[in-house]
Amino acid sequence: MAKDELTPMMRQFHDMKAANPDAILLFRCGDFYETYCGDAVTASQVLGITLTKRNQKGANASTEMAGFPHHALDNYLPRLIRAGYRVAICDQLEDPKLTKKLVKRGITELVTPGVALGDNVLFDAGDASDVFDV
Repeated sequence: MAKDELTPMMRQFHDMKAANPDAILLFRCGDFYETYCGDAVTASQVLGITLTKRNQKGANASTEMAGFPHHALDNYLPRLIRAGYRVAICDQLEDPKLTKKLVKRGITELVTPGVALGDNVLFDAGDASDVFDV
């Protein structure tokens, strides 16, 4: 799809994705983190969430989408990291209620399996094989 056929928000997504092509981009939209295109397919498979479509400009244009409520990030982020993916978290940098324009967004965190330090990210509490003796 040509860039001029995208909505302003989807242009914003594609610009951030271009800057982080090797990461799954979790893009904050209101109370949800959404993923699009190939990231949505991957996220739906790894996380077991529904893969759907988001309409674009034009009647026949749509793109893959999957997402989850923002408060569930602590549940879903560790699963992506344990599956070996880099994850770029893109948050809203201003209150959407205070702007009439496109909400400013930016990458606030880049998490990789090599830099994830929290036990909840590195280890699945239900997996006994992660327990080891020192």
